[in-house]
Parts: sequence; structure tokens; C-alpha cells
Amino acid sequence: MALQIGHNRSARGLQGVIFTRDDRAEEGTLSSRLGLVTEAVEAAPGMDLYGYLVEQMTYGGKVDYVIVDEAQFLAPDQIDQLARIVDDLSLDVFAFGITTDFRTKLFPGSQRLIELADRVETLQVEAMCWCGARATHNARTVGGEMVVEGEQVVVGDVDMATEEVGYEVLCRRHHRKRMTSAAARAAALSPDVLPVTSG
Repeated sequence: MALQIGHNRSARGLQGVIFTRDDRAEEGTLSSRLGLVTEAVEAAPGMDLYGYLVEQMTYGGKVDYVIVDEAQFLAPDQIDQLARIVDDLSLDVFAFGITTDFRTKLFPGSQRLIELADRVETLQVEAMCWCGARATHNARTVGGEMVVEGEQVVVGDVDMATEEVGYEVLCRRHHRKRMTSAAARAAALSPDVLPVTSG
């Protein structure tokens, strides 16, 4: 959606700045799971996003809008800076991110964004749990096992090898039961659940 917004506006001759933090592809990029990638400004911890844009505009840079991806990783004061960009620079800011971490706790950046946003929308493309229900929770896996303790921010992806940190979206019921798709497959193959007879 972030890439689509950028494309639609650039097709109309508008120029934007894209901020991101800890994208799965690499620093300073905005990527989608479909393989689309574009350059972005890495919003490092402590970076003044408002100051960055004011400097760009002061030296002749044209900025018509701002896109922020992985907004959950921003510090609350950086979210305040996004609100100032809207109010003082009269720019539209489109921020994308998830609300809660793998422990079902709000990210500080997401919490502040919800508190300040003019509008909050759930994306139309809804994620689905392995069971087919709407996925509402993020599960972190390490070595293929779901974990519920650890640092709030650890970058991983849904396509990581099983021995690495990965993530999977689950419905609330399966997140509570710690039932990932791998755990469900293992349970389905258990002789206690699915007896195997020869013959």
C-alpha cells in the first residue's frame, strides 16, 4: 500500500520522502513481499524527521507528501515529529506499521501514532492465520518454536530458515495456544491424532 501511494502520487508529478526503519530487505529501502523495492531514508533512532524535511525544503528540495513504513519501530517523539510535519508543513503523512509485538503488547511508536493520528485504518488486505481465520497477532519463532519473551524488536521475516528468528501471523486463539502452522502440522502427523494403519 505504501508503494502504491508513492506510485500514484509520483505519476501526478508529486515528490515525496519515504522513511523506513529496519526493513526486511536492507537499510534504506522499502520493500514488499511481492518483490517491489524502492529507496527510502532510514529513520535511525534519534533522527529528527521534522528537521530532516525542513532542511530538504530549505535547500530547494520539493516535498509534497511523506510515507513512513515500519512506523511501529519509531520512537514516540518521532511520531510527534510526524504530527508536526502535518500541522506545521501542511504535508500529508501516510504511516504504515503493525500495532502490537509478538507478546501482544503495543509498540511505543504504534501507541503514540494511534493517539495522534487524524485517521487510523485497517488495511483492506487482511492477513490470514493458517486455520483460515483473520490473523490479528504476530508470533515470533526461534528454531521453529513460538516464543513469547525477549527483546521487543528483532528483525526477521516470514520466510526465514527454521533455525533463525521468524514471524507468523495468527488468529488470537492460536496465538494464545502457541499453535503455529508448523506446530499444527506436527500435531496432525502425531500417531495420537491421526492413526496410521498398514494394509
